[in-house]
Amino acid sequence: MCDTCGCTVDVTQMSGAEQVKARSNRLRGTLSDELLEDTRVFSDDAEVILKFHGVYQQDDRDLRKEARKLGLDKHHVMMIRTRIPGGIVTPDAYLAHDRVAGAWGNDTLRITTRQDLQSHGVLKGDLKKAIRAINESLLTTLGGCGDQERNIMCCPAPWHDRLHSEINETLASLVTGLTPTTRAYREIWLDGELAASNQPDPPDTLYGERYLPRKFKTAIAIDGDNCVDIYANDLGLVAHANSDGRLAGFDLLVGGGLGRTANKPNTWPAVAQPLAYVQPQHVVEAARSVVAVQSDFGDRSDRRHARLKYLIADRGIDWFRSEVASRVPFALEPSRRLRWISAEDHLGWHEQGDGTYCYGLFVENGRIHDTESSGLRSALREIVETLRPELRLTPQQNVLFTNLTSRNRNVLMAILDKFGVARTESLPNAIRHSMACPAYPTCGLAVAESERAMPALIREIALVQRDAGVEDARISYRMTGCPNGCTRPYLGDVGFVGTTLGKYDVFLGGDFEGTRLSELYMHNVKLEEIPHLLRGPLYEYARTQLPGEGFGDWCKRQGITELADRHALVEVPA
Repeated sequence: MCDTCGCTVDVTQMSGAEQVKARSNRLRGTLSDELLEDTRVFSDDAEVILKFHGVYQQDDRDLRKEARKLGLDKHHVMMIRTRIPGGIVTPDAYLAHDRVAGAWGNDTLRITTRQDLQSHGVLKGDLKKAIRAINESLLTTLGGCGDQERNIMCCPAPWHDRLHSEINETLASLVTGLTPTTRAYREIWLDGELAASNQPDPPDTLYGERYLPRKFKTAIAIDGDNCVDIYANDLGLVAHANSDGRLAGFDLLVGGGLGRTANKPNTWPAVAQPLAYVQPQHVVEAARSVVAVQSDFGDRSDRRHARLKYLIADRGIDWFRSEVASRVPFALEPSRRLRWISAEDHLGWHEQGDGTYCYGLFVENGRIHDTESSGLRSALREIVETLRPELRLTPQQNVLFTNLTSRNRNVLMAILDKFGVARTESLPNAIRHSMACPAYPTCGLAVAESERAMPALIREIALVQRDAGVEDARISYRMTGCPNGCTRPYLGDVGFVGTTLGKYDVFLGGDFEGTRLSELYMHNVKLEEIPHLLRGPLYEYARTQLPGEGFGDWCKRQGITELADRHALVEVPA
């Protein structure tokens, strides 16, 4: 039955994922039975439902060819994504994830661009133990993936003032208001038959039986600092302060989303649009109404056309505003003018406002692991065990150690030095402002390398910036191994989007503050040619930039087509 009007719905006319959800019994499916089976993989239907529980079934693509040669099946592994609202992680929760990585994972953790933690390489037989350990640390994987509200992002700055305190209270209320009510998660992963024998699921007035047509992403920013890339979200909430520093209200932005499909012109990245302004006490109900309209009217027949941005493109922002307004008992106020001064990464040392300090550490591409040259995972473990800081994961895949005393500062630096971890202050800006998605070998959507290609590439680009005389310029570089845009490459100054192994589309003309989409500069560029491709624009930028003009702004002013005509693969003298 239709959740909107009660009419009968022909589920067979919907996408395959919709049909799986409809018969899953509120996200139960066959997961409990399949966890008991001595197999390495879940069924196709179970794989769909697993995502709602925060799990992706993957395989190691580095091993595929060898496995085929030997007549073996793929090497299947699971990735667990923990939902961490605002990226706030207690010491015990971080150490629990570190133990999961060592006991059941591949000895690495990964900070995501949505302030989650991912545990990679977990085998099916260890999945339940790993998820239970995460929940014992008072976090959950429910909502890490799937067609529901994903992890709600928020500015990670740990400032001790009234505004940030009230924003964090709003964050907690949003999490409660946008989390599914199903008991399936506890039944399957935690309480087993005890939970199953209790009362049935309470009605879910937001998600119903089929949840949302596609994933739904929400973020909270503070007017003036777009550190969360607010325009990339289905729903963006921009907090405003009044004259005494308290929370005055929120601007709502809707319809952002960067995913697209190669060679499918009916898919595209989009920035969120202004919807309305609401008072703090109304923001949860307004957010639920936005989600409900997407649930009722979003496309359930074509998953490529199912995100909120397509609904708004098809019906218009005025229709969407009217539909949201009809569902709330208060007036939607006109949107306020937004001002974006910066997009802070919050790295380095900062005072928190109460006599304590935080230190933001750069984590290259979010990967926490030990290598021959750097014992990052060991260093983080010792810092957390010794100093017991609260951690804040950032939208740039980095980590903040918070609530440190003056005495703690030297201890933290000594631990970093002990394990050979580079201090944030020692890094060139090009590296500091770079991001890459995991891509190969675990992401099934990847068509090109990303995390494994970016370190060498960005160091070459850093040298080009240095030689051009703009080493200190804040220029963001973002790479993805496919067009889906997990590191938000269409919003930064420079974006690299994988097209096939070893080749990338290069995008220019976004801005560091993440307020507009970039444009295609050159198609199918070989990885090794990218530094040279950027050499001409960077040298000209150094000569002709206006005072305070960012690289993306300069590219936009010059015109991307004109820049390509002048510089694409043309020799530029030093």
